[in-house]
Amino acid sequence: MTSKLITSLVRLIFLGIVAFFLFFPDKLSIKFDYPYAGLVDNFYVRLAKATSLLLILIELLRMFYYGVIKNPKGNKIITNIATLGIMVVWLVGILEIAFMFISQSHEGDLSKASQIWFAKYWKPITPEGYRDFPKSNPEQKKKILVLGDSFAAGHGLENTEDRFSDQLEKKLGADKVAVYNLGVSGSDTRDEFERLQKFPVKPEVLVLEYFPNDIEKAARDAKLTLAQFQPYDDIKMPGVGSLVMRFYLPNYIYWQFPHMPPASITDFVQKSYTDTTILNPHLRDLQKIVDYARQHNAPMYVVMVPFLQNVEKSNGYTKPIEEFFIKQNIPVVRLSEYLESIPAKERIVGKNDGHASAKVNALIAEKLYEKMRQSPQALK
Repeated sequence: MTSKLITSLVRLIFLGIVAFFLFFPDKLSIKFDYPYAGLVDNFYVRLAKATSLLLILIELLRMFYYGVIKNPKGNKIITNIATLGIMVVWLVGILEIAFMFISQSHEGDLSKASQIWFAKYWKPITPEGYRDFPKSNPEQKKKILVLGDSFAAGHGLENTEDRFSDQLEKKLGADKVAVYNLGVSGSDTRDEFERLQKFPVKPEVLVLEYFPNDIEKAARDAKLTLAQFQPYDDIKMPGVGSLVMRFYLPNYIYWQFPHMPPASITDFVQKSYTDTTILNPHLRDLQKIVDYARQHNAPMYVVMVPFLQNVEKSNGYTKPIEEFFIKQNIPVVRLSEYLESIPAKERIVGKNDGHASAKVNALIAEKLYEKMRQSPQALK
């Protein structure tokens, strides 16, 4: 019996080293590198973690069996404590393994669950790095480019066909138009213009999706920055933050609660749009996109997406942007005008993710389609 306990202990030490390598690679100056590392949590890395943890649990159970169950001289109190302990350890261990495969979209990609979500749903990816399908016979179709950030890319939507770009293509006829989705999470106006210039397909129609934080780089030039939340810094117990960052069950629980003051983004946006030293350079950035569309004789449309949980304030912030486009005779879909028909909770993809739901995307596609039908020369 003693020999069995010793062999189990040796195996447990070895498995512990493997688990430390998998869960704490940064402590060993090791980095797991794979496509889109940092955005997605690789399935095979998670599988290796789950396997190592399961083997550790089995080895602990084996040690309990030979050290407690098969020990007739064991103290009854110690036996009861050990029995309770092994049950708790197994319960927590199994839950940890289960949460390695549970996905949930969040505002960004900071949580383990959101990285699993991206690994599961953020596809297909084009050679240019966009979440989109390759187009069939595009040379025979009208080319529509949808430019924007995570709202255009469909953050939080499991199916790409739920995005307004894909729904617009269906409405216009996939046999007549090819809609290219150039949405990138975290993108702002300057980044969008650079990507538009680099994209190999030139627009025959250009749709710009605009969100209030698109002014960020212009604000940064004026030394106004959005307060960056450092995840896990709000955990004051030494060492606990490091564990929450690495293990899936506590990480999931942690991200079910808000950790960044909602006032930070609204304060930033309000200051940005009321400061002409920020607003005017931002308008010049937008003008570059307008000029690019005109250079290619591409009719342009703009979708103004507000903060979906604070629509009225969004309207006030971005009113100068709407006026900028309207003065240039560019059709604007002011989404806030049509959101009353959708309950607030149904506008977003989830309680931890404020991106537009499939219903809101359908609404955008419908209103864009109506705008385009009002000027049929755009689609000839």
